[in-house]
Amino acid sequence: MFCIVSFLVLTVIGIFSASYRALAKEAFDCVLRRVTLRPCNTSFQEKMKAQVTGQLLTRSVRAAKLFNKYFEVLAWVLFLSTIASLFWTGKGLYNFYMYGSCNGLNKSGFCALDPTGENNKTSQAGGSCALGAGDENKVTLTGVDLSSFATKNIQAQDTVVFIGCFNCDYTRKAYPIIKELLQKNQVNYIFAHYPVKGETTYILPLGYCAYKFDQPKYWQFVDRLFSSNKEDNGRPEYVQQVLKDLGYDLNAINQCAESQETKTAVVKQRIELEKTNIYGTPLIFINQKGLVGPKPYRVYDRILNSFNFFKGK
Repeated sequence: MFCIVSFLVLTVIGIFSASYRALAKEAFDCVLRRVTLRPCNTSFQEKMKAQVTGQLLTRSVRAAKLFNKYFEVLAWVLFLSTIASLFWTGKGLYNFYMYGSCNGLNKSGFCALDPTGENNKTSQAGGSCALGAGDENKVTLTGVDLSSFATKNIQAQDTVVFIGCFNCDYTRKAYPIIKELLQKNQVNYIFAHYPVKGETTYILPLGYCAYKFDQPKYWQFVDRLFSSNKEDNGRPEYVQQVLKDLGYDLNAINQCAESQETKTAVVKQRIELEKTNIYGTPLIFINQKGLVGPKPYRVYDRILNSFNFFKGK
């Protein structure tokens, strides 16, 4: 197995140094012999063995003797270690491409391709930002009644549910990505404001009434808040001005927002969202699959289209 390990190592080194390319060719010939069950070229194996032993002799005679004696065993150890390393590297690359994390969907362990963990970060209830502080495997739509939430129902087979906070940095990062997904695919869409930032809690009844009075304007309202400064969203007078600019009757909106019916409806909506086991925003469901934190567009797109593939669309 020494020739296989040598080929892998020398191939990489040969990219940067021409002096190792000839050795890489010899190692490749040795690999071909191995896979066809022929003995490796003795001259190459002995040449490499002699070079390594010579280097060890200058540092430790004992180490050189042990290397010479257990050469084949060490070759197997290196080979198996290399294969394991390639496997885990390949798995990490696959997971990152598919899910935005080297560790898999919604997994927040260290990832060299996303060292800051941006693809799994959420803003938690209480306003703190964290990595995977809840249980990613327990988020669900089972038993959740979404009928009272803002919905774009185009009678499509697929549904995207976006649960986020207008002032959450990670929700704001995910929002334009989800908008692009909606523009490029025929899906039903449900949006729910989940105020992990306390300064936006007052928007809940206003948003409920805005959707109730004029649905097309409501979606413009959502766009405006996600594109506005977070500081502005925390000021009721600013949001009132946004509603006015969109053509809403402020008196009617405010009366609706203050009504007991609206307050009860907002509380019920919050209860339904808690059933998802949400622990931070954004939380996005594509059909029944939950994704925690802002993912790259390719992740949402592939998951959506994987459902379509299995449904034969």
